Amino acid sequence: MQQRRGSVAGRPSGTDGSDFSYRMVIDSRYTRVAKGKSNLKFLIAAKVVFQAVESISVLIASWSKVFDSLFIVSISVGFISSLIGELGRRQSHSNLLRLYIFLSSTATAFLVANVVWSNLIKQDALDQNFSPNTSKQLYEAACVIVDLLLQIFIVITTIRLLQNMSPKRV
Repeated sequence: MQQRRGSVAGRPSGTDGSDFSYRMVIDSRYTRVAKGKSNLKFLIAAKVVFQAVESISVLIASWSKVFDSLFIVSISVGFISSLIGELGRRQSHSNLLRLYIFLSSTATAFLVANVVWSNLIKQDALDQNFSPNTSKQLYEAACVIVDLLLQIFIVITTIRLLQNMSPKRV
């Protein structure tokens, strides 16, 4: 009965060493995918925290008022897209990651549309004195800028991750 030998010189068993260059290309792709997944995890968490803080602040600020429907849609789509993005990231499912890019970009577009629409309706921006309404507009503008920056980083990171992931075999 023959005994199996362990790996010789760090070479995996079952190979003759001729596939070294191929394995090194694949190995770097795996490390890039792992790094991309780690970065995407951080960005998704940051987006969820940002949306939670934003929704709480809007709830507190407009306690007695009627909520903007675009804001509610933006927050809802944002949280749903974060769940889809996390599932796609964990399972390395490219279709879920593509859907995540689309839905999170849609949520950001709804947030931008909500801020622009509410500022167009109010038209109090012509008043030059610093009132609570102006500070609210500045806060909304800052939220939109932070959300846009996060979204840009999310799209770039997710696209790089999708490019490095190998296609699923059928």
